[in-house]
Amino acid sequence: MEAKLALEDGSVFTGRAFGASGEVFGEVVFNTSMTGYQEILTDPSYCGQIVTMTYPQIGNYGVNWEDVESGKLSMRGFIVRELCRIPSNFRSQQTLDKYLKAAGVIGLEGIDTRALVRRLRIRGAMTGILSSVDLDDASLIHKAQNSPSIVGRDLVKEVMPPAAFEWTQALSPMNSFGSAEATGTDQSKHVVAIDYGMKWNILRHLRQTGARVTVVPGTATAEEVLAYKPDGVFLSNGPGDPRPLTYAIETIQGLLDKVPVFGICLGHQLMGLACGAETFKLKFGHRGANQPVLNQATGRVEITSQNHGFAISTENLPSNLEVTHINLNDQTVEGLRHKDVPAFCVQYHPEAAAGPHDSSYLFDEFRKMMRA
Repeated sequence: MEAKLALEDGSVFTGRAFGASGEVFGEVVFNTSMTGYQEILTDPSYCGQIVTMTYPQIGNYGVNWEDVESGKLSMRGFIVRELCRIPSNFRSQQTLDKYLKAAGVIGLEGIDTRALVRRLRIRGAMTGILSSVDLDDASLIHKAQNSPSIVGRDLVKEVMPPAAFEWTQALSPMNSFGSAEATGTDQSKHVVAIDYGMKWNILRHLRQTGARVTVVPGTATAEEVLAYKPDGVFLSNGPGDPRPLTYAIETIQGLLDKVPVFGICLGHQLMGLACGAETFKLKFGHRGANQPVLNQATGRVEITSQNHGFAISTENLPSNLEVTHINLNDQTVEGLRHKDVPAFCVQYHPEAAAGPHDSSYLFDEFRKMMRA
C-alpha cells in the first residue's frame, strides 16, 4: 500500500505503508541510533512526533516484551528506509510490522531517508502529515501547513500515569553491565519519581540503587510529593516544550530546598526553569546514542544517548546554577548543579537502553546525595 509524508515546506516523500493505516500529523524528527528502535518506539518523550531512523534497515532483530520503556507507543508515526520483515534473533517475539499495527502506529518505508534528514538538518524540524489514506500532494501539504506546532503545547498530560504507584522491578542481569549502582535490598531510602512521561529503565536504575520507589503523576504538587516523606525526588523525562508546564515548575520550586533532587531530560529543563533559567528550541534536536558530552569536573568525555528538542540557554543563567556538562557537538548545556541546595540534573539519558553505559554513575551520585 502506498503512503506519503508531506512537510510544511511543501516537500512530499512517497513510499510504502506498514504498521497501522490512517493519517497523523506531528513534528518530523530523526534519530541516528543503529539499534534500540524498540526503546525509541516506546519512549513517551516522542509523543507528538513522527520519528525517522537514519540507519537504513530497521526491524532486523524483531520485537520482544522485555525491552519496552512504557506501556504503550506514544509517537505519531515511524519512518525507515527499509523494513526487515523476517527478523532473526533468539529473543524476537514479533515482527516490527505487526507490533506497529497492533499499537495503531503508522509506518512508512522505501523513501530516501538521507534526503529527508538532510532537509530537516537544513530547515529544522518541521510539522508533517503521514498518511496512507489521503495521497493527494496538495491536500497533504495544506494539512501540514495548518497543523499545530509542538511549541507551546502541554504533551505531558497525554503520557503521564493517572495515579501514583510503587515500582519494584530492578535491572535485569543482561542490562546491568557497567552499572555503578549498589544492588541490594536496602530500602531505607525512599525516592519519589515525578512522571512526566518516564522511561521504565530510569525506574529500574533507581530501584537498582536499593531505594524504595514511588511514582507520582507529573501534575503532583510539592505538598503531595512531600507527604510521602521522600529521601530524594526524581524529575523524569517527557515530551515537548517545557515552558507551558507551569504546574511542574511550581512543584519543583517547592521541593528544591527541602529534599535532594535529580532530573533527566525534560526534568533537567524544568529544574532550570524553576531556578530562573530560560529554554530555547533547538533547530533539529539531539536524538541518537552517540552524543559526546564533556564532564567539566573530571574532564572525561561521555558517549551518551539523547532525545530532546529543547535546551537550557546559557544567556542570563542564574548565579545559583553551575554548568557541569557540555555537548561537544554544539556546546549546549547538558548538565546543571545547584550551588546552594542538593540538586543536579542532566539533559541526556544515563539510563539508556540500548545505549552507552558511560553515565550510569549519576544514579550512584544521587544515592550518595540522599545518604549525605
